[in-house]
Amino acid sequence: MNDDVLTIREVADYLKVNEKTVYSLAQKRRIPGFKVGGQWRFRREDLDAWIGAQTGETTAEAQPATAETGARASRRKGRP
Repeated sequence: MNDDVLTIREVADYLKVNEKTVYSLAQKRRIPGFKVGGQWRFRREDLDAWIGAQTGETTAEAQPATAETGARASRRKGRP
């Protein structure tokens, strides 16, 4: 099975919430998902981005910093 696409149950486990909560959020379009044959599916990548947005993180902040990205960030903040 492809772990990049998750079911309601898998998302509930991932987020540590009840399956009904995930279903409700999906129905209200408050969590990124799509239907296949009437059943909800969720891309792990979309969920991770959604979690970052909920916590105020950007995708770049969620990724480990490399020397290059650290240098660019310092220059943006006016540091040498």
